[in-house]
Formats: sequence, C-alpha cells, structure tokens
Amino acid sequence: MPPAVGGGLAGSELRPRRGRCGSQAARAVGPDVATEATARSPKRPAPSSRRFEAPGRWALLALVTLMSFATRFHRLDQPPHICWDETHFGKMGSYYINRTFFFDVHPPLGKMLIGLAGHLSGYDGTFLFQKPGDEYEHHSYLGMRGFCAFLGALLIPFAYLTVLELSQSLPAALLTAALLTFDTGCLTLSQYILLDPILMFFIMAAMLSMVKYNSCANRPFSAPWWLWLSLTGVNLAGALGVKFVGLFIILQVGWNTVSDLWHLFGDLSLSMVTVGKHLTARILCLIVLPLALYTATYAVHFMVLNRSGPGDGFFSSAFQARLSGNNLHNASIPEHLAYGSVITVKSARMAVGYLHSHGHLYPEGIGARQQQVTTYLHKDYNNLWIIKKHNTNSDPLDPSLPVEFVRHGDVIRLEHKETSRNLHSHYHEAPLTRKHYQVTGYGINGTGDSNDFWRIEVVNRKFGNRIKVLRSRIRLIHLVTGCVLGSSGKVLPKWGWEQLEVTCTPYLKETLNSIWNVEDHINPKLPNISLDVLQPSFPEIMLEAHMVMIRGNNGLKPKDNEFTSKPWHWPINYQGLRFSGINDTDFRVYLLGNPVVWWLNLLSIALYLLSGSIFAVALQRGARLPAEVEGLSQVLLQGGGQLLLGWMMHYFPFFLMGRILYFHHYFPAMLFSSMLTGLLWDILLRLCAWSLASFSLAGHVHTLGILSLLLGIAYSFYLFHPLAYGMVGPLAQDPRSPMAGLRWLESWDF
Repeated sequence: MPPAVGGGLAGSELRPRRGRCGSQAARAVGPDVATEATARSPKRPAPSSRRFEAPGRWALLALVTLMSFATRFHRLDQPPHICWDETHFGKMGSYYINRTFFFDVHPPLGKMLIGLAGHLSGYDGTFLFQKPGDEYEHHSYLGMRGFCAFLGALLIPFAYLTVLELSQSLPAALLTAALLTFDTGCLTLSQYILLDPILMFFIMAAMLSMVKYNSCANRPFSAPWWLWLSLTGVNLAGALGVKFVGLFIILQVGWNTVSDLWHLFGDLSLSMVTVGKHLTARILCLIVLPLALYTATYAVHFMVLNRSGPGDGFFSSAFQARLSGNNLHNASIPEHLAYGSVITVKSARMAVGYLHSHGHLYPEGIGARQQQVTTYLHKDYNNLWIIKKHNTNSDPLDPSLPVEFVRHGDVIRLEHKETSRNLHSHYHEAPLTRKHYQVTGYGINGTGDSNDFWRIEVVNRKFGNRIKVLRSRIRLIHLVTGCVLGSSGKVLPKWGWEQLEVTCTPYLKETLNSIWNVEDHINPKLPNISLDVLQPSFPEIMLEAHMVMIRGNNGLKPKDNEFTSKPWHWPINYQGLRFSGINDTDFRVYLLGNPVVWWLNLLSIALYLLSGSIFAVALQRGARLPAEVEGLSQVLLQGGGQLLLGWMMHYFPFFLMGRILYFHHYFPAMLFSSMLTGLLWDILLRLCAWSLASFSLAGHVHTLGILSLLLGIAYSFYLFHPLAYGMVGPLAQDPRSPMAGLRWLESWDF
C-alpha cells in the first residue's frame, strides 16, 4: 500500500483533539481508522511540531479575519448615496430612531439592529431615504454600513472554523476562506445597509455552533457542550428574527438534532433517564430559548414603535388604537352607527385596507366606465363615506330630526364624501376576478338608482340589533344582484394606482374578504365613548403582525416591467443586479458573484455527488478501502453531507415560492456551496496525491493544487473587483473600460 502523503487527515490531522471536546472529523472516521491511519503514516509530526500546531491555526485564523475585514471595509464610504435596497432598510432604521410605526414583510430584528447601529454612530434619523441615488450629504450613514460590513466580514472566519471542525484540515479551511473573501457578490452585499449580511451572519453562526456542539458529543452536559448548544438556539432565533427564510437553517439544525437523538436512543449503554436528559436539553436550548428570544424581539419592536406611521393601515382598528398620534389612540367616538355619520369602512382581511374611491374612472373595456372603487392601505380623505337611508334624501344631521341608528338588516346607501357618488354595483364583470361583479361610484350629488342600495348585516346577530363601531363585523349585500361586497386582494394595474380590487361576489359564503368593520365614526349628534377598552393584548398583537407579514409576503408579485430572476439562474451566475448607476458618468456597482468562484462551486457540487455516491456504494457493499482512503471518505460523506444539505435547504425551497425573487436570495446557499468546495477539493487532492505516491513529486501534488486554486481565485478577484468597489467611466463594451473583455455572458448587464 502506498504511504500517505500531504500531511492530511490520514496523518496527524486525523487524531482527535486533546481537551474537553473531540473533533467531529475524528469522530466521523472512528478511533480504529484514526489509530491505524496514524500508525501507517510516515509523516507523524515530532513533538516540537505539535507545539506550534495550535499557534499556527490561530495565526492563520487571524490572517483570514484580517483579510476579510480589509476587503469589507475598503471604500465603505463609496458611493456616498443610496444604493438599491438601502432606500428601504435605511428608512426603516430611521423609523426605529424616530419610534415611528411601519410595516415590512420581514421580522423586525435586522431593522432594529440597523437602527441601533445608526443611533450609536450619531445618525439622527432625519434622512428621508427616498430613492436610490439620493446623496447622503451631511448625514451619518457609515455607522449603519459599518455594522453590516462588520457582520459580513465575520462570515469568512465562521466558514473557516466550520470547515476546519468538519475536516480537521487547514488547507480545506483556508480554501473556503479564500472563496468567500474573494467573491465579489458576498463583498458587495456586505458593504451596504441591507438585511442580507445580518441574516447570513446568524445562519453561519448557527452552523458553526451546531458543528461545535456535535464535536462535544463525547462530553455531554459539559460546559462547552451547553455553551455551543445554547449558542445554536440563540443564532436560530436571530436568523428567523431577520427573515423568515431563517427557517431553513432551523430545519437543518432540526434534522441534525433528530438524527443525534435517534442515535442516542439506539445506544443501549445509555439509560432512558440519560436519553430523557438529552431530549430535555435540546428542547430547552433549541426550542424554548429561540422562541423566547424571538418573542422578545417583537416585545421590543412594539415597545419602541409606539407612534403612528405609514404602517398603520395594514393593521386592524384595535391594533391602531395603541399607536400614539393615530386618530384612534385615546380617542372617543360614538359607539353605535347612525344615519348621517361620516365613516371609514375597513376590511377584516389583514393588509387589505379601507374601502376607497377617487375621481378616476375605470378605463375603456373594463366594465362600465364609472368611478373606480378600491381598497387602500393608508389613511386618506378618499376613504370617507356618508351612511344614508336608501329611500330619502333628507339630511339626517338636521338638528330638528331625531337620531336614527342603523340596525342589522337595514337597507342603506353609502355616499362617497369627496365625490358625492354612491357605492354601486351591477352585472358587469369585475376588472380582475372572473364571475364577480364590478363595484363603482355612481350618481350625482348622492342621487343614483336602485343599484346603489345595500343591506347591512352583522355577522351572527339578530335583525334589529344596533351596529357597534369597531366591534361589529358587517357584510354589505347588494339588494338587486344579491352579491356581497368584498375585496379580492388582487393588485390593480397602473390605471387603478396599484390599489386592491373591490368586487361584489355572488358567492355568499362568509369569508374575511367580505367582512368589514366601521373604524372612524363622526356624528356630532351622538355621545362618545373611549376606545381604550379595545386595545389588544400582546399575544393578539404578535399573531396579527405575523398574519399581516405572511399576507404581505404572498402579495409580493412581479410588477409590470420589473426585473426579477429565477432560481435556476442563481448557481450559474446568469445575471447580476444593478446596485448603483447606469451610464458611464455614474458611479456603478453591480452585484455579481465572482464567476470563477461560482462556477467552481457548481462543478464541486456535481463532483461531490459523483464521488460521494462512489464512496457510499463502496462502503455500503463492505469494500475494504485503505485506511487513509476510508478516513477521507468518511469525512467527505459526513462533513460534506452536512454542507450539501445546507446548500439544498437554502436553495430548493425557492422553486416552490410564488413571490417575486431576486438574485441575492441565493447567497445563504452560496455560503454552503463554498464550504463544500473547500472541503471537497482538499480531499480530492489528497486522494490524488495518495494514488500517485509511487512518483517522486507526489508529495507536492496536494500543496501545488491548493496553491493553484488560491492564486486563481485571488487573480479572478483582481479582475472583477471593480464590480464590487465601484467604477466610473466607459461601459464594459468599450476597450477603455476596466471591465473590457470580462463580460463573459451576454446577460451580465454591466
């Protein structure tokens, strides 16, 4: 048998570490293989070399970390204007500083941290963040960018340590670090005020914590074991608290935990009491602790954002009553609905908004050319309606007339206050929803026809009962057609100002689409009551927030002419994303992965599936492999398998999503593919060196291979770095451009 070469896993690095926790790689191959491989290796290190092994690891980690921070903080102040989604997340950081309530489809932790970073660095929350390209001028933005760059820089040492733990190979860890350090895509995402570096930080921290506590399996319930298990739970809460796609790393840790517990359950040397302790520890650290921390972020979120803002209309009337500055906060309004009252009507379906109309007509070919009726999420004068009797035009607010309350079963008219047109329906088809009827504004100064009549019904009430503001859930039944007023939730085209469609549905089943409540209520003839009694509890607030976010995510559909990408585009680096600038006079930043890194990752996934399948079949069939090869194969299958699972977990679910998708959604998966690449090529080069052991230069194959990969990756970064750090001047098709000759795909738009 040829001797092992390369000083790899077959030699000293396969030995279990000394200390409280053993290496995961050594546990993967087993003590017998490790002992045999060590005995066979002719390159066992001398005691003096062992003394410098740990300092060498720390020195290399320090070098990796230094390179990571140097690349992420270089030219962090450029460009000094808003780039891409900074307009959203910078603005949301400002909302936290100003304590102004807003709505976003993502959980709050990432934006809270951005706001905190801005506050601590001297930003006062006054910049408007209106649109990309707006200059920051005197406003302090570097604190927020610096915070994101700091977390983005930590991804590289985290990946380095993760691969080192899985493989016990410094070259594999170093190659992984180089792949991520010199990737222009990861660099670009880390330098701006975005959620992505925060999300990836928690994902990588959770992965590192998981492999660390796996490596402590030989010392369960020790202090390091508890530390890494608890940190895993903390980072899972962080990942989910930034974006809902943090659920993917939760699923991966969950799979690892179930497999671990199943293995422990099958270990007959352990008592059921001990197995119960293991189960309890994981429930506490991986379920209870993350849920508590996740809930705590919402408690802080609602406590800080206590002032009325642009997000009010997405939430229920009772929710809005807790926001300072909202017209419902500490308000007193008439309790029961009466004729002549000026009201707003809000959909019970979350994130649909208020019944709304405006002076614009439906376009030709869209039903009757009458005034548009929609739902609108924001407070607006065009949300105001006057409730009137269907068969009289007398003014119910006349002081000489008695107050007459609206009751369940009454037939009414709703007159739009700003345009004096009545809420109206007829047999014309709705704009977007087939088999539903169109709803319009019709008439002049409140005078229309019988298609303006609606019967008001309170859900689960008897005829004759009064209707309570905010609390009564009502339906409006069209008297002529028998259909029910509702909102489909579909977004109208630009002619409808991208507001939501209102229809009259002939299907009478009670759904949230067709249930409404009266929110604002103005009637000078009625006494007022306080709304404090309607404020919801914290669990109700949190549940409502999640329902609104889920609906908001589902509503993220591509708009006309809006750039989107497909999941199959991402691994092949098919098309990037413009962060800043278009013309040759602009400062241009283009989000695109380093093509050498990305295509090497794609090749590595294919090679891993091939080589992993070969080794898995060989081991399953009981083939007797040389000790060195068996040790490497076990690390490839177990360590590489975890990384492949991470890539799959963070990539394939996007094929099932109906929402709008962008290129940057792939970057968490890219972290795992880069770690897999580092681990795979180190093992392949070691196997190659082992197979060529009879040749005189075999000992240099592994070293030369790793060096070639490192130099190639670094040189590719030298070529493509203007994409990340920005460029001014001729475009790529001009020979004078710094990117001349580098537009390797027609779809790259730089």
